Amino acid sequence: MTEIFSNLAMGFSVALAPSNLMFALAGCLVGTLIGVLPGLGPVATMAMLLPLTFYAPPEGALIMLAGIYYGAQYGGSTTAILVNLPGESSSAVTCIDGYQMARQGRAGSALAIAALGSFFAGTVATVLIALFAPGLSQVGLAFQPADYFSLMVLGLVGAMVLAHGSLIKAFAMVALGLLLGLIGTDVNTGVQRFAFGIPDLSDGIDFVPLAMGIFGLSEIIMNLSRHEDERTVLASTVSRLWPSRSDFARAWPATLRGTALGSVLGILPGGGALLSSFAAYTLEKKLSKHPQEFGRGAVEGVAGPESANNAGAQTSFIPMLTLGIPSNVIMAMLIGAMTMQGIAPGPQVMTERPQLFWGMIASMWVGNLMLVVINLPLIGIWIKLLSVPYRLLYPAIVVFCAIGVYSVHNSTFDVGMTAFIGLVGYALIRVGCEPAPLALGFVLGPMMEENLRRAMLLSRGDPMIFLSRPISLSLLIVAVLLLATLVLPSLRSRRETVFQE
Repeated sequence: MTEIFSNLAMGFSVALAPSNLMFALAGCLVGTLIGVLPGLGPVATMAMLLPLTFYAPPEGALIMLAGIYYGAQYGGSTTAILVNLPGESSSAVTCIDGYQMARQGRAGSALAIAALGSFFAGTVATVLIALFAPGLSQVGLAFQPADYFSLMVLGLVGAMVLAHGSLIKAFAMVALGLLLGLIGTDVNTGVQRFAFGIPDLSDGIDFVPLAMGIFGLSEIIMNLSRHEDERTVLASTVSRLWPSRSDFARAWPATLRGTALGSVLGILPGGGALLSSFAAYTLEKKLSKHPQEFGRGAVEGVAGPESANNAGAQTSFIPMLTLGIPSNVIMAMLIGAMTMQGIAPGPQVMTERPQLFWGMIASMWVGNLMLVVINLPLIGIWIKLLSVPYRLLYPAIVVFCAIGVYSVHNSTFDVGMTAFIGLVGYALIRVGCEPAPLALGFVLGPMMEENLRRAMLLSRGDPMIFLSRPISLSLLIVAVLLLATLVLPSLRSRRETVFQE
C-alpha cells in the first residue's frame, strides 16, 4: 500500500506539472465540446487529433486524449438533458429521463446529479486502476507469446460478441481488420504482402489514415446523408444547480450501483461507456420500487447511467495500461498514439515508463475535477453552440483532417487513402457493419502475428504450445465458450433484443 501511495505521489507530480495541466484542460474542453455537438464523437475527434500528439511529449499526448474520452461523457449528458439530443452515444439513455426532468423545471437538478455522479464514479474508477493495475502488470510480465496470442483471440471474440447487429458481420469486420494489418513488408522474410506494387504501401497502412477515414470522414458523410433536424433549445432557464434532498436521496444508491456495474463492464472487450450506461438503466428499472416513473423523469434514470458510463470509460484503461490490449476502439487509438511516440504498449510500460503510467492515472482524477468545475458554469455556451448548422461545421472538420493526415508523413498518398477509407467506411456503415471491430482487428493483427510466430519458434513448430500452457488454454476455453453460447437460439435472440432496446 505504501508503494502505491508513493507511486500516486509521483503520478500527481507529473499530472500537476503546468504543461500537463494545460493538456488535461485542453482535452477536457475539447471532449466536452464534441460531447455537446451531435455528430462528433470522441472516436472521430481523437482520430483527427492523433497527428498532433506526434509533436507533444508522451505524457501530455496521452493525458489530452484520455481527457477527450471521459470529457465527452460529461458533454453528452448536458445536451441529452437540456435538448433531448445525445451528443455522445453513451448518453442516449440519459435522454429518456433527463429531458423529462428538464421539461418539469428540474434541469439544474438533473445536470448536477449527472456531474456529481460522474465525478464520484470517475474517482472510484481511478482508485481501482491504481489498486489493481500494478498486480495485473506483474501478471502480464508472466505472459509468454502463446498466452498473449490467446489473450488477443479472446479480446477479438469479445469484441464480436458485444458488437451491435449481426455476429457474422462483426466477424467479417474483425477479419478485414486483421488482413489490413498484414499489409506491408514481412519483417522476417522481407517480402511485400498485399502491397500490389505500390511503394507507399511497403510500410503498411498507417493507423492515422485508417482511424481518421473510417471514423472521421465516414461519420461526416453519414451525417450529411441525413436530413438536418431543427434543433429546439430548451426555452426555460436553468436554475438551482443543486438537487433537492429527495432527489439526492434517490440518486446516491443508483450512483453506487452504476459505479460498481460500470467499473466491471468497462474492463470487458467491447464494453466501456456505452454498454455500461444501457446496463445500468436496465438494472435501475428492474430494482426500482416505482418503475412506472421511468421515462417520466426518474432521478435514478439519470444517476445510474451517468455514473456507469464514466466508470466504464475509465476502467477500460486497465487492460490497455497493464497488458497492452485495447478493450474498445478508444483504447486502440491510445495504443496508436503510444506507438507513434515509440512506446511499446504492454506490462513493461509500468516498469520502464513509471512517470507515464502513474502520471496518466493521476491525471484522470485531475481531469474529472476539472470537468465538474468547468461544465456547470459553461452550460449556456454549450447550448448556444447547438444552434450552429452542421453545414458550417463539416468543411472545417474535413480541412483539419486533411492537414492532420498530411502532417504525419508529409504524404499526399495518405490524404488520398484517408478519403478512400472514408468512402469505404460509409459503405460499410450503410450495410450495417460496425467499424469498431475492424479497428481492433487492425491494431491487434500485427501483434497477434508477432506473438504467433514467436510461440511457434519457441515450440519448434508445435501448435500444441497453445494448449499446453495453462494461461493460454484457459483464455482459449473462455473464447470458445463465448462463441458457443451465442449458437444457442435463446441466447442469440436475447442478445438481439437487448441491442434493439
